[in-house]
Amino acid sequence: MATDSADDAPRPSDRPRRRDAAATRTAILDSAVRAFSRHGYDGVGVREIAADAGCSAMLVNRYFGSKEGLFEEAVHAAFAPRTVIPESDAPLARSLARRLVERTDPDAETLSPFLLLLRSAANPRAAAIMARAIERHPQRALRDQLDGEHLDQRAMLADALIAGVWLMRAVLDVAGSDDDADSLAPYIERMLAPVLGEDATAAPRD
Repeated sequence: MATDSADDAPRPSDRPRRRDAAATRTAILDSAVRAFSRHGYDGVGVREIAADAGCSAMLVNRYFGSKEGLFEEAVHAAFAPRTVIPESDAPLARSLARRLVERTDPDAETLSPFLLLLRSAANPRAAAIMARAIERHPQRALRDQLDGEHLDQRAMLADALIAGVWLMRAVLDVAGSDDDADSLAPYIERMLAPVLGEDATAAPRD
């Protein structure tokens, strides 16, 4: 009677591969952040995101429910890291201004939260999702470091200044935006300081 040899046994590569759910979910989320940052909410579909992540659109919907659900998680994933706002550093205006000009330098790594904001804000549902993410992440991070009154308003104004500098410096590249950190940071510090409740001690250069 013939017996199965070792050569007939299924090789590891022949056996069905079990999908790592956590790794797949992460791959989908990373693909979504990239896609929405490049094309905006309305410019890309679930199929394209799934293809980039190496899975099916059905699997994306299984993990995230819908394109809107995927976008919401992608936005929170992009906004949660402190890309510009320091953990805790005094004076806050000075350290924030320095980090802002360094992170918006043309040679710096692209900041996906700002690209998401810029390219998806025209869609009302996407805008509402991003507003909640801003309140939950950068605005809260700033508010928690402030003292006094009107914390939400002041944190919002600081966030607006950050976004404006990013737009002028990293996207539009308007005149003056290509100056180095030593030239720009003192001016930004003096704009941030009153909102953050600090004295502007930096003297801008002439």
